[in-house]
Amino acid sequence: MNATRSERERSRRAFLRGLGACVALPALESLGLGRPAAAAVAGSQPVATTATGAPLRAAFLFFPNGAIPRTWWPEQPGADFALSRTLEPLAPVRDRIQVLGGLKHEAAEAGPDGAGDHARGNGTFLTGVRLKKSATDIRAGVSIDQVMARAIGTQTRFPSLELSCDPARRSGACDSGYACAYQFNLSWRTPTTPMAAESNPRLAFERLFGEGPPGQRAANLRRRREEQRSVLDYVLEDARAMKRRLSARDREKLDQYLSGVREVEARIEAAERFGEPEDPGIETPSGIPADYGDYLGVMFDLLVLAFQTDSTRVATFLLAHDGSNRSFEQIGITEGHHDLSHHQNRPEWIEKLSDIDRWYVAQFSKFLQKLAATPDVDGRTLLDNAMIVYGSGNADGNRHTHDNLPVILAGGGGGTLTTGRYVRYRSTPMTNLFLSLADRMGLDGLERFGDSTGRLTDL
Repeated sequence: MNATRSERERSRRAFLRGLGACVALPALESLGLGRPAAAAVAGSQPVATTATGAPLRAAFLFFPNGAIPRTWWPEQPGADFALSRTLEPLAPVRDRIQVLGGLKHEAAEAGPDGAGDHARGNGTFLTGVRLKKSATDIRAGVSIDQVMARAIGTQTRFPSLELSCDPARRSGACDSGYACAYQFNLSWRTPTTPMAAESNPRLAFERLFGEGPPGQRAANLRRRREEQRSVLDYVLEDARAMKRRLSARDREKLDQYLSGVREVEARIEAAERFGEPEDPGIETPSGIPADYGDYLGVMFDLLVLAFQTDSTRVATFLLAHDGSNRSFEQIGITEGHHDLSHHQNRPEWIEKLSDIDRWYVAQFSKFLQKLAATPDVDGRTLLDNAMIVYGSGNADGNRHTHDNLPVILAGGGGGTLTTGRYVRYRSTPMTNLFLSLADRMGLDGLERFGDSTGRLTDL
């Protein structure tokens, strides 16, 4: 017999309530602010902490197909702004957010490349660069989350966390000749290599806290690391013996391969320095929930746990790829989201799109409320010590525009952000926002990023 929605929700809450109580311990005030192991690893690198010493976190969340402008934007800027119809679900955290208007991604505009705005909207969202239009010759840019992860990633067990509610499509063309990689990835380690996002909450949980039944996760983790190390040792030994017989070109290829092997080895060693995560003592999630709201909820809760346990301080979450044609039967909408986005000014379609926009904002609001309800080590909350960007790579989905993007910045940034207001910039690169956030993460030496022209001075 199929479980009812209320039964599924009770089960989900019970599972995550257990996680909150006994997953890998967060940094505790009685043990000192911050983590000694992380400090030892970090050395002279930037330290992503607040003025109080609590960790500072950054997350970048993407929703698809833009938003209906007239129901998204508040009427007047300033601290006295009234939430619009779409943003009304944010009322419980209104004083913890900034609505940012006037930000753009000029690199996502069509230009000589023609169609492909969904791929460009996704691929430029965190990179701010023009994509190479090809199904096979991929070239984007390093995303801002990975710039942060390179600088501060050694301070946590995981340099960054990539989540998605879309299964990855790894090859071929998806949007008007653009590679699927552009449309199904937010995070890019190099201009040609995206960071694969995890879309299965069970696998995301196991990555964070170990696999197997309760009581066996620590042993399984040790065994897996020993097996990985044995394989790496074998590969390195075999490669050294082979290298003497290779041509110069092949040696170069082998060196590139071995650098990847050494990266894996370094990740294992870094994880071991932080010790083993606490065994939650409960069952691992069974997989992907059938209900999309439940699915988003579990992934958001895992992100809260990752920040709460200081497993990482940098994360991305692709709620759905741009161009997603998911229907929303749970709110009475059977048409596909992307189909509706080409509304051609039909009032009934616009109304349905506004309802979808509002539904996504409601899920985001639940996430922010959980961060706001979770104490941090300095007496503040996780939301006080976070910078959460929520936005889309398209502005008006009907016209495929990329200026005046719908963007919200949530969290206090450790006391460095002025919240509770609507700020209207004038045709400003979104990458200027990323530079300003990078400064707060300790990367104040970053001169430019993507197509940035400076920093947002009023933030």
